Amino acid sequence: MKRAPARLGLLERARLWLDEPQPIARLGFLRAAIPLVVLGFLSSRLVHADDWLSPVGFRVPYLGGNDWRQPLYLPAVPAPVAWAIAVALVLAGICLAAGLFTRPAAALFTFLLVYVALADRLEAFTVSKLAPMLSLALLVSPSGARYGIDAWRQARRHPDAPAPTHVSGGVIRFFQVLLVVMYSGAGIAKLRGGWLSSDVLWSHLHDDYQTSVAWLLMRTLPQGAWQGLQILTLAFEVGAPLWFALRWTRRPAFYVGLGMHAMIGLMFGPVVWFGLLMGVLLIGSYASWFVVPQTRR
Repeated sequence: MKRAPARLGLLERARLWLDEPQPIARLGFLRAAIPLVVLGFLSSRLVHADDWLSPVGFRVPYLGGNDWRQPLYLPAVPAPVAWAIAVALVLAGICLAAGLFTRPAAALFTFLLVYVALADRLEAFTVSKLAPMLSLALLVSPSGARYGIDAWRQARRHPDAPAPTHVSGGVIRFFQVLLVVMYSGAGIAKLRGGWLSSDVLWSHLHDDYQTSVAWLLMRTLPQGAWQGLQILTLAFEVGAPLWFALRWTRRPAFYVGLGMHAMIGLMFGPVVWFGLLMGVLLIGSYASWFVVPQTRR
């Protein structure tokens, strides 16, 4: 990023940073990967759509509309409708990932993700809560302008038009800031929750989410190593705004974060989809692999 002149004020510097063009490959990667990870997370529910969204399965009863514990209630839908929602959700996600009818697919995907998250709030996890916001960001961005079927068809219709290599920085900055805020918020919560005074990570390895990889590492590494990893995780998350803001710490922070998400996915069973989603956001937001000269076509 070019340095803003010293005479510029803070707001002007922020505007220049926000508007700085970013490689469109970042956006293409996020568009292709996010829907697939979300669908992977929802797959165990989608294959039982009638049990998930219709009266066939367990439903939290309606509490009358005046109970603070139930600010919103969405009634169950008939089983055929539940299956139609599941099919539409899968098709919309696949079309969005492939860049086919990108905006309509993103709009439908966003709407259905909001619906399923609210329809069964007991099953709403971090991935299903983040997914509608991420899909909405893809909807309002030019995510189908490159690396998709829509872009391929556009190139066939206009073969002489140069392919875009960069996109306005605002959409990529959204993903970057979101990721750093999530890291920092999680780190502050851990700091206030006793991560410095207890063996939280070591105890998590013995929980219900334990995998064979976690069992093997737990048997191989000394207990003190887990305390070190716990402190490293805390330092990484609490200081994430600083690590990713500074040019010379950004790359080490990127690989520490990628390693952290890989370990989460390998050691904590069903949390693999959360680890994958965060890894996708980290790669799309901060990996230097996508950086190309603005003059390249």
